[in-house]
Amino acid sequence: MSAAGFGAMAIFAKLAYQDGVSLSTMLFLRFTFAGLLLAAWGMAHGQAWPRGRDLLWLLAMGGVGYVGQSYCYFSALQHASAGLVALLLYLYPAIVTLLSALLFGRRIGPGRGWAVAVALAGTALTVGGDLNSEPLGVVLGIGTALIYSIYILAGEGVMRRVPPLPAATVVMLAAAAVYGGAAFNAGLAPPATSAGWLAVLAIAIFSTLLAILGFLKGMEKLGATDASTLSTLEPLITIGLAAIVLGEVVSELQVVGGGLILAAIVYLARHGARRVVTE
Repeated sequence: MSAAGFGAMAIFAKLAYQDGVSLSTMLFLRFTFAGLLLAAWGMAHGQAWPRGRDLLWLLAMGGVGYVGQSYCYFSALQHASAGLVALLLYLYPAIVTLLSALLFGRRIGPGRGWAVAVALAGTALTVGGDLNSEPLGVVLGIGTALIYSIYILAGEGVMRRVPPLPAATVVMLAAAAVYGGAAFNAGLAPPATSAGWLAVLAIAIFSTLLAILGFLKGMEKLGATDASTLSTLEPLITIGLAAIVLGEVVSELQVVGGGLILAAIVYLARHGARRVVTE
């Protein structure tokens, strides 16, 4: 369910754009609805909320890191196919591996090194096989993966101390505050039709709230490694839905490149690549 929710988000975003919803309004509504519902869920289950330095760090992660990541991701969807953006986001395990070695001196090892190389080769084939996306969309898609990787590394310490649900809630509400300011400054552009509202609500509830809760419950039942491995279904779901709903065509090069990326992701997920519950 989590993979289906996160995987369908790009499709709902494309449909919301078609209804005239602005990026800042869409993300303000997404994070506000999802954040408030997550907060209500946490209070109903007696979750302890972060305080002090952990709270300030999570607010910064949400108001800066997560805002930047979501801006790049949803902007990329305006300039590239949903399938390409989904695959580019999934460069993050390879980027986390590289940044961990460069910044913290962590050993990669031959297996993880080969996985990173395979992921990069797959990205080259995927981008080269896409004839419909603009170069700006590719840059923004890679930027999404890079910012998400930095976000994961920056949050390593606090994520060990704070349970995932309250951490995700604080991050969401911080992002909602930033996008609220941006949306009201630019002028709110809410959906014009019921179909547009359904798309926005689907992003907030199905592709955010239920996707996060599903991942947390899956991790509880299966363990972090198997849950992260199953989450690699997300880009496949995006590609399939994009073909069915949006009529996007996948080239043979993209199939090969996407297969290499997913193979590398599965290997890295089985060998310790981190993932956080917000996306």
